[in-house]
Parts: sequence; C-alpha cells; structure tokens
Amino acid sequence: MTQTGSDTSFTLEVLPDRLAICRLEPEQADLDWDLGDGLLSVTFTDDEVSVVCEERFAPADAEVSRGWRCLRVDGPLDLEMVGVLAAIAGALAGAGISVFVLSTFDTDHVLVRDAQLDPAIDCLRSAGHEVRT
Repeated sequence: MTQTGSDTSFTLEVLPDRLAICRLEPEQADLDWDLGDGLLSVTFTDDEVSVVCEERFAPADAEVSRGWRCLRVDGPLDLEMVGVLAAIAGALAGAGISVFVLSTFDTDHVLVRDAQLDPAIDCLRSAGHEVRT
C-alpha cells in the first residue's frame, strides 16, 4: 500500500487487552518487570520512561493511566507512507476522542479510552475505515 493523504482508508483491528500507560523516572527503569506477552512499548528519554502494557502488568511504582484500548492499523506499512495518522487521528479528533499513539517499524497503534472505544469505532467506520473487532 503506497497511498498517501488524509482521504486514504485503512483497516484497523481492535486488540483484546485493556492497557495501561505508565510513567517512571529514568532511575526507576528496571526491565525485570513481568509485562506480559501482548502489546508492550518501553520508551526512554532523558526525562522519563514511558511504558504501555497490559493493565495487570503495570509497574506498582509508576504513575499509571488505566483503561486504554488499542486499534492496530493493518500492516506492514511502508515507512514512506504519508497521512496514516492524519487520516485516523484526524477523524477521531473531529469527534472529540483523544488518542495516545505508538508507531513501530511495521505499523501504527492508536490507543483510545475504553469508554470511548465504541464511539471511536463508529467514527472510524464513518470516515471510511474498516474496523475489525
């Protein structure tokens, strides 16, 4: 797929797990946590360590935001593709749905609050995207 622009439609899959977004101080980063086998992202910066993991594996000593669900864009996506997140996040922003986004080499993951999952699915479908649940 090499389409570009905000008029492009994508197929997304709702992942089954409820996720947590966690923040740790850099000196708290201990990678000996049991963080499950689902979606896991650990991002280090000079100021923080962000962890996205299944809720049940959220580190006890972290600042934690629970109750997130993930819509994964079918990939792999070409790294030169333009407008993927604009097409998806733009539609959700227009409906007042906030997102937390993760990108990997192969695809993008758009997290929305669990309470907003159904409206997010409806919004994305209305915008021409396919959403598999």
